[in-house]
This record gives sequence, structure tokens and C-alpha cells, in this order.
Amino acid sequence: MHAARALVLADLVAGEVADADVVSLVEESVVQRRWWVEQWPDGADFVAGLVAQDVQDALLERYGRWPLCPVCGAGDPHALEVEPELGPDPHWVCHKAGVKVASVGALGSAAGGAPSS
Repeated sequence: MHAARALVLADLVAGEVADADVVSLVEESVVQRRWWVEQWPDGADFVAGLVAQDVQDALLERYGRWPLCPVCGAGDPHALEVEPELGPDPHWVCHKAGVKVASVGALGSAAGGAPSS
């Protein structure tokens, strides 16, 4: 759980969106996923991707898309997606360009953007 929290926080910091209210979204997800892992211990390797998706969904509802794709320079801004949706080694991908952008926790090297409506 601590590793999942740290990875998602690193991506939020990279996108310069790690405000207190956003960090609270991470904490809410970690609490919910802790219960989930207690029910399904074999799913522990999937937590980082799930927390990233939870935070992404919560940010979309409250602030806008995150993380914005740093690969596509033209057209409408769009968010990256987590793959696999339920599996180990989660990473951010751009489905528009069909590329893996960064592992969850490594957006700093890919220049993830701030939320945008």
C-alpha cells in the first residue's frame, strides 16, 4: 500500500497537481484498496494501477483530465490510461499514439501534464 501511494504521488508531483485536496484523493483510494487487498491478498501486486485509476477518475470528476498525454502535440488534449487495468507492472499509455509513455510512478521522466477540462 505504501508503494502504491508513493508511485501515484510521484506522478502527481510530476504533473504539478499534488495539492492537499488531491493528495486526499490518494489517501481515500488507499483506504478503499486496503480493504480490497484484505479480501483478495493475491491482488496486492495490482494496487498501484488501481490507485492510479481511482485518482484519475476522481480528478476527472472534480478538476479535469489527468495525466495529459505528453506524446501527442496536436489535436485535443487527452489523458493517458493505465494498463493493464488489473494486473502487475501498471503503466501509462497513450491509446491515440499506441505507445507506452511511462510506468506508474515514472511520469516525471515523461513530462505528464496538469488536469484540463
